[in-house]
Order: sequence, then C-alpha cells, then structure tokens
Amino acid sequence: MKRILFSICLLVGLASASMAQSAQYEGAMSKQVAMLDDSTNFTPDRLLEIANTFERIGAAEKSQWLPFYYAGYCYVMSTFMQKDNDKVDDLADKAAVNIEQAEAISPKNDEINCIKSLIATSRIRVDPMNRGMKYGMESANLLVQANQINQENPRVYMLQGQSLFYTPEQFGGSKTEAKKKFEVALQKFSSFKPASGIAPHWGEAYTKGLLAQIK
Repeated sequence: MKRILFSICLLVGLASASMAQSAQYEGAMSKQVAMLDDSTNFTPDRLLEIANTFERIGAAEKSQWLPFYYAGYCYVMSTFMQKDNDKVDDLADKAAVNIEQAEAISPKNDEINCIKSLIATSRIRVDPMNRGMKYGMESANLLVQANQINQENPRVYMLQGQSLFYTPEQFGGSKTEAKKKFEVALQKFSSFKPASGIAPHWGEAYTKGLLAQIK
C-alpha cells in the first residue's frame, strides 16, 4: 500500500513540475513573441537581443522547435537591415544554425522552410551578380517545398510575391505577378489560425504594405 501511495505521489509531483515548466516556457515565449509583434523592435540591435533570448529559451527547452525558429527569424530579419554587407553572412550563418536545430526537432515544417528561404535570399545582397542565381533558385525551391507541405500557409505566397516584387524584370521579376501572390496571401491570412498564441503568425501587415506600393 505504501508503495502504491508513494508511486501516486511521485506521479502527481512529476505532473505538477511538468505543468509548471510548461507554463514557464509559454510565458517566456509569449513575452518574446509579443515583442516581435511590435514594429518598434525591428531594428538590427533589438532583433539580436531578442534572438539571444530565444536561444537561451531553446537551450533550456531542447525539445521545443519554436525558440530556435524565432531565433533564426530574428537573425535573418536583421540581415535585411544591415548597412554593412560584411555582417550579413555571419548573421545568416547564425540564423541557419538555429533553423537546423528547429528542423531537427520538427522536420518537414513549412514555417521552417520559409525561414530557410529568407536565409538564402539574405545571402544574395552580399554579391547579387555572383550569388543571385544560386541563392535565388534555392530560395524559390524552398518555398515550393513549403507549399507542398502546407498550401494554406500565407507566408509562402507572401515570400513568393516579395521575390517577384524586388527582382528586376530582366531577371524574372514582375510587379503584376507579385500582386497576384500578395492577394492570395491576404486571402490565406483572412482564414489562417495559428496553432497557438506563440505559433508563427507574422507577415500580414507587411503584405498589405507591399501590395499598396503596387496599387
């Protein structure tokens, strides 16, 4: 009888500890994700600070892919704000390391493929003439794969539209085709429901901004 009671107490204790740890994780993640919903935090230095916090969360929660995903997101977004191209590859490398960790936990993930596509795109700006074809194709292929995994992900269409928007017409870009992608993205955003409050949900306002530039 004593053994049974001890086992029950042990199980209850473990369950309580697990719930407390889960609540702590959710709280820490919610705070950081909320920062990414605030456009004032989109500066190179601020994004790197947030990335560091996500990395610390990931180090403590090794079975969770989202901390590594968001760390990668922060690093790659900071590359597009850098005035010094010499810093881009290093930041892209840090983004790639985190995304590899996220993918090891959650393979065949459309959201992860979106960030991998952005990482490839970020490397183009260092040397567009020599890198454009290689990384442009890599970025496009990753979005195709993401779409095959989940055709309802609005960020896939947004990023495809972004590529068409910023690529010169002589290299395959098209504002007309970009507009179509942005319109599909907004349709998908209207019905998109994140899996949780900390799941990826970014991009709608940015899509509207790019579409407004075309109109």
